[in-house]
Amino acid sequence: MLGALLTATGAVLALVHPAMLVSPHDEINGAVRVYAGYLAARNGALAMMLVVLLALGARRSLSSLMVLIALIQVLDAVLDIAEGRWMIVPGVLIFALVFLITAALLSGHPFWRAEAWAR
Repeated sequence: MLGALLTATGAVLALVHPAMLVSPHDEINGAVRVYAGYLAARNGALAMMLVVLLALGARRSLSSLMVLIALIQVLDAVLDIAEGRWMIVPGVLIFALVFLITAALLSGHPFWRAEAWAR
């Protein structure tokens, strides 16, 4: 639930205050607003699916979605490193790690083993 809440919060912030997505000296223009909308749609859909799968008790699907979210967070961290946003990298990587650990606990197998994906 915490992961869903944080993901949904990212979606709301992208829509309401896109300036939080960029450096303080960067201009907020139409392009930033378009991509903030895409981020909001992505995060909103992921948060909704997390809640729905949790409510349904769909452990395998929930575990797979959590691995996907972790991968997205790792790629976000890589982009943050490439663009010099060092302050947020640890938080993004911790978020990814928590999702990966929880996904492994849910499935009963670490995601890197075939048993996590079979059947």
